[in-house]
Amino acid sequence: QVQLVESGGGLVQAGGSLRLSCADSGRTFSSYTMGWFRQAPGKAREFVAAIIWNRSTFYADSVKGRFTISRDNAKNTVYLQMNSLKPEDTAVYYCAATQLQGFTTNQRRYDYWGQGTQVTVSS
Repeated sequence: QVQLVESGGGLVQAGGSLRLSCADSGRTFSSYTMGWFRQAPGKAREFVAAIIWNRSTFYADSVKGRFTISRDNAKNTVYLQMNSLKPEDTAVYYCAATQLQGFTTNQRRYDYWGQGTQVTVSS
């Protein structure tokens, strides 16, 4: 059983940084593809970034060069380092896991989800 718990959200000024964490209580964390998604008010949830078992990464164009996804398999944790934050990055950020071995931006392919953490960027 996989249980994902996000932390690290908060309020930050534009141009600032935050690091989100997602801890997984499951025993097979290292084999899962992990992803971050976000949902802004009034908008659909969208893909942000993903990392597979060998630490290869994939990003949405909107965050490329500003966000970095990483994983620590020893700690069963995936991170999202967010730099140069913009007001349009304001959203609830969700961590997700899938048993698929490759990248997918399709949220329907993710089997497990965290409860979400709020990120608010003020202008």
